[in-house]
Amino acid sequence: MSRLFPLAGLLRLRKLQQNQAALDLAEANARVAALQARRGRARSALGALGNTPQTIAALNAMAAARSSSRSMLAELDAMGRNHQETLDSAQSNYNAARAESVALEKLHDRHAAAVLAEDLHAEQTVLDEIAGARWHRSRSASLNKGETP
Repeated sequence: MSRLFPLAGLLRLRKLQQNQAALDLAEANARVAALQARRGRARSALGALGNTPQTIAALNAMAAARSSSRSMLAELDAMGRNHQETLDSAQSNYNAARAESVALEKLHDRHAAAVLAEDLHAEQTVLDEIAGARWHRSRSASLNKGETP
């Protein structure tokens, strides 16, 4: 059996792909979180507008501010949907990359276990040969001295 894992290069490639997918996922999560924070601030600003205007000009300004804020919230909602789609895509890409990587990792683990078993078997064979040779020498020496085994 080969000492080196024959698919080591492919395993490294899959790990790199998994790491890239994890970075993309983290970036998408950060964008979604930032957008949610921005949306929360816009909602707070919309709620903080005064409810009792004193003049017609203030009423017009308040109406314009609310309209602008609602437009901004609608825009943020649309961006949020886009970012959520990107996040979902990044999550599925990461899951696929992780699945491919895990399959190769399992193969690598099996290979390592087989190599270890082969090493242990070879070591046991050497120990058995040493013990057998020692026993034969001991038996041969005792027969030469006339002792009964």
